[in-house]
Amino acid sequence: MFEANDFIPSKYSYSIDQGSFSWSAPSNIALVKYWGKKENQIPANPSVSFTLNNCKTITVLAFAKKQNDGSFSFDLLFEGKPKEDFKPKIQKFLERVEAYLPFLKDYHFTIDTQNTFPHSSGIASSASGMAALAMNFMSLEKVLHPTMTEDYFYSKASFLARLGSGSACRSVKGQVVVWGNQANIKGSSNLYGVEYPYTIHDTFKNFQDTILLVDKGEKQVSSTLGHDLMHDHPFAERRFAQAHENLDKLIPIFKNGNLEEFIAIVESEALTLHAMMMTSMPYFILMKPNTLQIINAIWKFRNETKIPVCFTLDAGANVHVLYPNAVKEKVLQFIKAELVDYCQNGQYLCDEIGNGAIYFFSNGEFLPREKFGIGSIKQLFEYSNFDQL
Repeated sequence: MFEANDFIPSKYSYSIDQGSFSWSAPSNIALVKYWGKKENQIPANPSVSFTLNNCKTITVLAFAKKQNDGSFSFDLLFEGKPKEDFKPKIQKFLERVEAYLPFLKDYHFTIDTQNTFPHSSGIASSASGMAALAMNFMSLEKVLHPTMTEDYFYSKASFLARLGSGSACRSVKGQVVVWGNQANIKGSSNLYGVEYPYTIHDTFKNFQDTILLVDKGEKQVSSTLGHDLMHDHPFAERRFAQAHENLDKLIPIFKNGNLEEFIAIVESEALTLHAMMMTSMPYFILMKPNTLQIINAIWKFRNETKIPVCFTLDAGANVHVLYPNAVKEKVLQFIKAELVDYCQNGQYLCDEIGNGAIYFFSNGEFLPREKFGIGSIKQLFEYSNFDQL
């Protein structure tokens, strides 16, 4: 288990003048919700999430050595075009992580990023975007310090991603990821996400997530403001305790595959998140009428068919429909027949559990992490666009 100071490098053994990397990183959907944070992006309560597979960000990071003039230097492209609106967030991220990546002012960076899901879909891209950027920076640090271990590489990548967007730390590695200190979960940390370390029943493998796009507009309230509202919230402490309790309850559920108990916790967590927003000051209602229509339709369908399908929500109106792969065909029929009409322009996205960040070939091919490894610098660059180190 690492502490923050462990991620401050003392001295690099190698140098490099220029090059590029490319990584993809997925979004994730929390089952136990993180809502409320302390200074330096520390969560007020632990969370656990399913890593997604299809909704991801692909980021190419090109770098070239420059004179260290005491400033950060970068260009930011979104889908190949300059995106000035994104630059302040990247600037803030670089300022936060400079102590842990002291080479940042030595290079000019070109960050070229794109999402596999529509930018206007209402799906938050901060988690996937910051995770992909963190993986690229860690790949550069791997060149400068090639003896770092795989555990260090991924833990620090998650640590850095967290400083860009809290939930981004859950998008680096693993299918089920825990973020936040939890007494009964070995290795859990407030500083970075960890792969869930215990048995996961086959029922939860290949779990499906169909995202119903109820409202594709901008968030009514930013995540930062939403988290800040928990500071003086009258129910905050009880909510934080509840999150710990629900995470403990999920440990035997993940092991035995009890979907009835899983559904009860996941749906309760989603509604509690929105209850926190409705009872804050100022207060917000983030659901839309169609959100409630979908929830009621899911409850009715589940009661009538006994098919184990449930919902969860982020801090918005869209609905994530969760269900085992074994009932995929029946649930998709239900979604198309009864739920699509509640989606904006009838749009929805089909996703499923994924494995985290993936190194991306320059020729457009994906290479799964388990095939290239990170223990050897030679392995990492065997498929990259470097002629030499």
